[in-house]
Amino acid sequence: MALRTRSERNDFRSDFRRTRAVVVYTGFAMAKAKTQFRCTACGYETAKWLGKCPDCGAWSTLQEEKVRAADKAPSHAARAFRLPEGSSARAVPLVDVSAEGTHRTLSGISELDRVLGGGLVPGSLVLVGGDPGIGKSTLLLQALARLGDVRPPALYVTGEESPEQVKLRAERLGIDGKNLLLLAETRADLIADAIAQVKPVAVVIDSIQTVFDPELASAPGSVSQIREVAARLLYLAKSLHVPTFLVGHMTKHGELAGPRVLEHMVDTVLYFEQSTGSPYRILRAHKNRFGSTNEIGVFEMRASGLEVVTNPSELFLAERPEDAPGSVVLPALEGTRPVLVEVQALVSPTNFGNPRRTCLGFDSARAALLVAVLERKAGLGLLGCDVFVNVAGGMTIDDPAADLAVSVALASSHKNKPLERRTVVFGEVGLAGEVRAVSQPDIRVAEAQKLGFKRVIMPAASVKRLAPTKGISIVAVKTISEALEETLG
Repeated sequence: MALRTRSERNDFRSDFRRTRAVVVYTGFAMAKAKTQFRCTACGYETAKWLGKCPDCGAWSTLQEEKVRAADKAPSHAARAFRLPEGSSARAVPLVDVSAEGTHRTLSGISELDRVLGGGLVPGSLVLVGGDPGIGKSTLLLQALARLGDVRPPALYVTGEESPEQVKLRAERLGIDGKNLLLLAETRADLIADAIAQVKPVAVVIDSIQTVFDPELASAPGSVSQIREVAARLLYLAKSLHVPTFLVGHMTKHGELAGPRVLEHMVDTVLYFEQSTGSPYRILRAHKNRFGSTNEIGVFEMRASGLEVVTNPSELFLAERPEDAPGSVVLPALEGTRPVLVEVQALVSPTNFGNPRRTCLGFDSARAALLVAVLERKAGLGLLGCDVFVNVAGGMTIDDPAADLAVSVALASSHKNKPLERRTVVFGEVGLAGEVRAVSQPDIRVAEAQKLGFKRVIMPAASVKRLAPTKGISIVAVKTISEALEETLG
């Protein structure tokens, strides 16, 4: 509509100025939301999305986050770390620091205690990861119930399940829950208040990706949320001396979801592993500030929950075929525990120009090296054959002592000659065809003798460190040719 008179035009200009002033004032009063991208691996921040992180070089790790001016204010975790007024940080000599009262607490599950290094350390923060449905929540609920029975109460915080769902799982596991407290909450401040009020013997947060700080604008599970929540839980665990378990999600690449800094903040990182279709679970420690990272725990999933497998050697050898070429028993070492596993090999002539080297539970590059050594030093024609190596039972072997067992298994399959059933083989193989000594041969031989094996093929250098044994024959070999002569004739 046209403004005909001067007064109408003046009134229109006045209304426009007032409207613009209100818009400008409102814009300054309300914090405008901004978008930034943060790397989930290293925490690098950038204003735009990039395919490759400029800081750590990881691909497709930049995640979008909403950032407001309020996010720049000190967070709950930052305020929690502040010292009271009038106090200051003071360095003390290490000799004056008392370690009393830091004794470990047994969870009541022997395999979990073994992987943790002998039990729970007060104030420790443990991150547990694994594929969906592998049994993380089941194991921690069982451990928490037993800890609550020893020294009540124990606290289970669930952010993914309702209290009724947790109750149904507890009934299936035979847990009465008298000394187990349940909290269905996802806000970090309310969870922290509950932990400080209850002071439980142990806490389980299931899962860390669902917990969020309401002061942050980003969504739960984002980099900033996980980092902030983990920092707050870390402070609570250390200040209250409460062992805390964090359940973590896994990505499609088999890594823990969230920023890499999460694994640096916690004291222990545990991974649940499972071979496809197998009821057995293997718990490994990938980081442990209070113990070894070489220990494993073996569990079996049943209708009543996860059951401890006290003798994994019998488990892995239960279905071993008799008089089968390419089958060799290896006394491997997982941390301080000797485990007898079956190493299987299959050698088949190839119809293609490039023979395959396929391994399950063993390093493919190491298998190719052993094939070359057998070809050159033992005179076996393997370079033109497809080679398949498998460690039965879903185990993954990194022990150098597996070299000789894999070599003998390959030769057995190639010659179509089975080994004597009560024979175990172990030793490291060098590029010159020599058989080198390995660590702790005594406990390997003792485990083999305990399960009824009568003959051991092992490095000659390791025999010198072996105590005299009865009831089992020790055969010392120096080269791979001698090992093949002793086993296959």
